[in-house]
Amino acid sequence: MRPIPTLRTARGFTLVELAIVLTIVALLTGGLLLGVSAQREAAGNVDAQRQLENIREALLGFAISNGRLPCPALPNLPSSNANAGVENCAQPHGVLPWATLGLPQTDPWGQRFTYFANSNFTAAVPPGALASFNLTTIGNANIKESGSSTANLASDLPVVIVSHGNRSAGGWKPDGTQQPGAIGDEAENADADLTFIARTPSDTFDDLVIWIAPSILKSKMVAAGRLP
Repeated sequence: MRPIPTLRTARGFTLVELAIVLTIVALLTGGLLLGVSAQREAAGNVDAQRQLENIREALLGFAISNGRLPCPALPNLPSSNANAGVENCAQPHGVLPWATLGLPQTDPWGQRFTYFANSNFTAAVPPGALASFNLTTIGNANIKESGSSTANLASDLPVVIVSHGNRSAGGWKPDGTQQPGAIGDEAENADADLTFIARTPSDTFDDLVIWIAPSILKSKMVAAGRLP
């Protein structure tokens, strides 16, 4: 018959063993959380890219129906304002006019889409004309791979749309305030000028950017009978 352990003979975890166990648990938990976070961000990127593609199709559809692109909406209006999301042609920079287009207001991370549209392509259609622009009209926005790059990935663009990614730095929130923290190439996509950055995501850049080339826009307009 085996003796019953006493306080003198029973053995539990030592402090060193307990520390090792807790370290292993922490490492496993941290790895699991990092994996879940990465999966969540990847899923958000897929959803955002799908939204951007839908936005591009909606813009082309609007142009075919109205003979022009929609103007941006004012970025600093809270969602409760009756004019939030409605196009406003006072400036070429702002946020996507989601209410005008009938699209969701925000990307998967709760930020509005930054939107630039050249005024030559958003102007009112003259009486008797089919569109506000013609086959020789060009835009003035440019896409670069980085702020220091001298070459353009795309140029003379009529429209550019930006999702500011998981970090959302530089994006406009539904309350009408701009998310702080945009630096470097992300700041270039939030500074309301004519240069935008589109490149592979990294630890310092997670913006998603799309645009419509003028040749694509014009060919769609020609096919729809909006341009000769």
